[in-house]
Amino acid sequence: MILIVLAAVCVLSVPLTGGRLRRLATLRLRWVWTAPAALALQVVIVTIAPNGSPALHHAVHIGTYVLLGIFLWANLRLPGAAVIAGGAVLNAVAIVVNGGVMPAWETAQRIAGLTEGSGFNNSAHLAHPLLVWLGDVIPVPGPLPNVLSVGDVLIFAGMLVLLHRTCRADAAETSARSAVPTQPA
Repeated sequence: MILIVLAAVCVLSVPLTGGRLRRLATLRLRWVWTAPAALALQVVIVTIAPNGSPALHHAVHIGTYVLLGIFLWANLRLPGAAVIAGGAVLNAVAIVVNGGVMPAWETAQRIAGLTEGSGFNNSAHLAHPLLVWLGDVIPVPGPLPNVLSVGDVLIFAGMLVLLHRTCRADAAETSARSAVPTQPA
């Protein structure tokens, strides 16, 4: 849930800094179906059907990153996409080397106030994690507790770059808005 809130804050920061969200309509995205497909699959394995074959859940989780990778590769020309892709690669590496689960630092989970539920958890404390420093190590306590990874931070930084570079006012528009009309002498 906190990830959705952070994404909303990124979007809301655009008009607060003078940007125009309608400029997002000018983005020409390629392979756009892959991103919602990846999100839908993650919702299915984490929320709708978390029980079942752990091997299948791990494979599907890794597969969602393949879909996201295709989307990001196809759209690398966009501002901020390389930063987003870098964050996604860090997350994918941590997930792949840990067999399909993002390793979570137990202390970060405790600080955030999280407990692991039954069934598949896309982020979990593992007995012997590899590259745990790439995992979910940043606690976010509060009403929407979560743990974030370095990759997540890069993804949100890239999202801010994408939003603000795409939605910023043109130089001519900015100077016209800030110009003070002169009065004839």
